[in-house]
Amino acid sequence: MHLDLNLLVTLDALLDERSVTAAADRLYLTQPAMSRALARIRRATGDQILVRSGRTMLPTPYAEQIRDEVHQLVTRAQAVLTPAADVDPATLERTFTVQCNDVVIDALVTHLAADLTRMAPGVCLRVLSDSADIAADDLRRGRADLQITNQVPTGTEARSATVLTDELAVIGRGDLPQPPSTWDALAALPHVVISRQGGRRNRVDEFLKARELRRKVAFTVPTLALALRIVDTHNLVTVAPRLLTRHALPPSLRTYPMPGPTPPIPAVLAWHARHDRDAAHRWLRTLIIDALGEMTRETGE
Repeated sequence: MHLDLNLLVTLDALLDERSVTAAADRLYLTQPAMSRALARIRRATGDQILVRSGRTMLPTPYAEQIRDEVHQLVTRAQAVLTPAADVDPATLERTFTVQCNDVVIDALVTHLAADLTRMAPGVCLRVLSDSADIAADDLRRGRADLQITNQVPTGTEARSATVLTDELAVIGRGDLPQPPSTWDALAALPHVVISRQGGRRNRVDEFLKARELRRKVAFTVPTLALALRIVDTHNLVTVAPRLLTRHALPPSLRTYPMPGPTPPIPAVLAWHARHDRDAAHRWLRTLIIDALGEMTRETGE
């Protein structure tokens, strides 16, 4: 048998994207080339694999049956063929995509900027803010090399490490009319809520509701930086992770402890299993883990 194993990679992309155009973009092929590859796959399998239904394409029952097996084969092949040798950051030419929220972005880039510029001038760090649909599937599809979230991924193909454990803190001016030392005092202060989707409620409201309290939300803003600028000029407060925001506070702002115990906030670094043996990927993971770990060591915690 004369098999072109590249067709497995193509089939994996087609089954994942369910679109000839999207699969072609993912593999950096032209649409005609992807269409020809699909025709070859159909001849080899004796199955249509994808059939048009209106403006979309749907997988056949056979395609659904083999989808997971095809992806596992491709992932295993990539792992086998990935060199396990060390990498020299000074000569590395590569773009990495890291996905995380703006609080982590600001803290991480602040710590990484000098090291990356000095150690790996050929590396480009492409940082994407998280979105409403952030998911481990972005790792599977190659849309992100690394994700930093507050949850351990559940997929069997994902790998992760908890690199930092933070806690919530109240951020406000040092001359607030009353310190937020009790839940009642915290609820009495006007709040700035940080939410990319514009939501007014988060876990703080759950803490207050458990004590039959409600707060007034004066602003909802998409980023920590904007929240801090507003809090810095008014007698308002915002609630954010203590360690990750400490470096960004101007002299006029300070952190206050939450009025009572709250659940810890983990920072979880996640990646796809196919990158386990990738030397360059391992180097970047270590750099990020050290950078986030340094934030804890700076406080002696």
